[in-house]
Amino acid sequence: MSDTANTPNGAQANGGAPASATPAKAPSVNILAQYIKDLSFESPKAPAALRTQTKSPAINIGVNVAANPVAGTENEYDVKLTLNARAGEGDDTLFHAELVYGGVFRLTNLSKEHVLPVLFIECPRLLFPFARQIIADVSRNGGFPPLMIDPIDFTALFQQRLAEERAKAQVQPSANA
Repeated sequence: MSDTANTPNGAQANGGAPASATPAKAPSVNILAQYIKDLSFESPKAPAALRTQTKSPAINIGVNVAANPVAGTENEYDVKLTLNARAGEGDDTLFHAELVYGGVFRLTNLSKEHVLPVLFIECPRLLFPFARQIIADVSRNGGFPPLMIDPIDFTALFQQRLAEERAKAQVQPSANA
C-alpha cells in the first residue's frame, strides 16, 4: 500500500504533510495575433522567365527580426520576421519575393534577461512555419516551383546580432575620442 493520500483538491500529500504552497508562476509566451504586414512578389521577365531552366538558379535568402513593445501594454510585443528571397543569376532575376510577417506576443513571468532571447529566438521560431508557407505559395502562384526555405537557426542569428552590436559599441567610443 502506498503512503500517498489524495487531498480534497486532488493534489497528493506524502505522509500527511500539506501539499506545497502556491506554486511559482510558470513563464509563458502567448501568440495574440499573426498578420502579413507586407507581401511583394515580382517576376520582371515573365513570361519568358517561366520557361524550363537549363540549370537551377541561385537563390539568396535574407532574414531579419525586429521586436517592439506594443504601445499601451506592459508585456505585449510586436515581432516582425522579414524574409527576402531572390532567384536568378547576377542581374538576371527570375523572381523576388519579400514578406514581412508579424505576430503580437504576450510574455508573462519572464525575468528581464530572458525577454530579448524569447523575442528574437522563440517568437520568430513560432512565426517561421507560417511565413515559409506564404513564400512557398507565392512563388508557386508566380509560376515557379514552390520555394521551401530551409529551417533557420534563430539562436545563431541572435548571437551574431549581439556580437555585431558589441563590436559597434567598442568602435563608437574611440570614434568620439
